[in-house]
Amino acid sequence: MSSILTLIRERHSSRAPFDSRRAVPAETLRQILEAGRWAPTAHNMQNFEVLVVDDPGLLDRLGHVESKVSEMFLRENLAQLSFSVEELRHKKVGLLGAMFPASWQSPGELESVARESPPAGLHHTMQGAPVLLVVLYDARRRAPASEGDVLGQNSLGCVLENMWLMAQELGVGFQVMSVFSGPGVESQVKAMLDVPERLKIAFAIRLGYPVSEPTSPRVRRDVDDFTHRNGFGKKGLGGG
Repeated sequence: MSSILTLIRERHSSRAPFDSRRAVPAETLRQILEAGRWAPTAHNMQNFEVLVVDDPGLLDRLGHVESKVSEMFLRENLAQLSFSVEELRHKKVGLLGAMFPASWQSPGELESVARESPPAGLHHTMQGAPVLLVVLYDARRRAPASEGDVLGQNSLGCVLENMWLMAQELGVGFQVMSVFSGPGVESQVKAMLDVPERLKIAFAIRLGYPVSEPTSPRVRRDVDDFTHRNGFGKKGLGGG
């Protein structure tokens, strides 16, 4: 078993296509779900359900659901990009621009890209995943005294992280797909999966075995960059 800090450092988004012919073993999947089961949730509400999709025909049908990229997404995405490995390592936040189409990297083109780009099927996002986890929650409920159910949303993040770390430990590729909760997409996915009206999609996860290794460097701010001790602005653990 890896040390917890090593596991945390090695956890990453698997953005490469998965081998669609290589199934995730049932026991491996159960261990990932077991990790999610023990995640901390506000007031121990456990306000989540996980819908496992591994039927090839159903995965194919989901893959034909179309989504369209918005100008807002393109502009907010652009603000997080670096355009060289050196820039990314200097900034220590965000993503490498080379991961996205060249047309997404020019501020003057984003309006026309959003307007002219045809809808794309979810196959483009799923990329051969042999299994999906669709995480649901009941939007009618909220953690006590939590405006906007911030604590409930944080709880879903804990469920996500627990499953992600277990997948990393077991050598399973893992990527979050927020598009499943997007306008137009969510209603179609819910209809295909017989999801009750009261439940909303928080996010979906693709699981599988990547056909290639990640090439973009992983960067993080240093601890002393984001730590303030005994008052904001007293940067670093020595700031007290």
